[in-house]
Amino acid sequence: MIKGVRKIEVVLNLASGSVSKNAPDEATDILSRYDVTSRVCASSSGDLESCLRSALDAGPDLLAVVAGDGTARSAAEMCGPEGPLFAPLAGGTMNMLPHAIYGARPWQEALVDILDNGVERPLAGGTVDGKLFLVAAILGAPALWAPAREAMREGKARLAIERARTAWSRAFSGRLRYVIGDGQREKGEAVIFMCPTASRSLADDEQALEAAGLDLHGAMEAFRLGLHAAVGDWRDDPAVDLGLCRKARVWAARGIPALLDGESVQLGPLAEVAFVPHVARVLAPPDEPAGAERDVAASVLNPDAA
Repeated sequence: MIKGVRKIEVVLNLASGSVSKNAPDEATDILSRYDVTSRVCASSSGDLESCLRSALDAGPDLLAVVAGDGTARSAAEMCGPEGPLFAPLAGGTMNMLPHAIYGARPWQEALVDILDNGVERPLAGGTVDGKLFLVAAILGAPALWAPAREAMREGKARLAIERARTAWSRAFSGRLRYVIGDGQREKGEAVIFMCPTASRSLADDEQALEAAGLDLHGAMEAFRLGLHAAVGDWRDDPAVDLGLCRKARVWAARGIPALLDGESVQLGPLAEVAFVPHVARVLAPPDEPAGAERDVAASVLNPDAA
């Protein structure tokens, strides 16, 4: 058992669609194997925020959340850099943050692993116009594919086709302008900002985001980039311009479509991006999971992924 962890609160979102009704009993059973005081709160009726607040008010050493990326992001903000250790476990649709930290594995397995072997790691992130992201922010054309993918996941084929047509018609019509730090003004189809937790080229304690500008000029270049994401390193594509970033400005002639940790957001014509060095303290495995970044990159850069 990890030193200093004696009181654990677990919050499960049963309404997320991927957390089973047996999850509370499974969590209780796992925690019963350890010499800890624990409590499990399972939300299924929209009272998730009150569950989180109640769990934090109890003053735990560790808050474990089994939910989607949006809930994980809210919980991380609530914990803060001076609060309890935080464990965002996979319980949503995309699970970008859990997969980046624990790998693509069941939450039960990840929970046992960190209770036995976990280490504290800083969780850095970024903001886009004050909106927090903990894995990646994608501004521009690739974000337009997200609604089509979501409709397909829900089995709404006709809606997915309509959204895909809309995305394709806009994909090469609204180029962005951007400035990374104090650099020169650039232009491209999209800009991606990856947090240290998700980027395999950055250490967890790296004090910057990884920024990648995508300068695409047509469908064939988009296909080539998607292929790089699927079978190699998308950084190697000649359309990708890389750099480290603590602040950036992105603007366009009209509103900018964006994905923040997989969630669709419509921004205004000017967006300010900033690095947040310490959002929360995460209880993570001693070894970083392999392949987490490829899952993130492929889901963003390849429209046929997911």
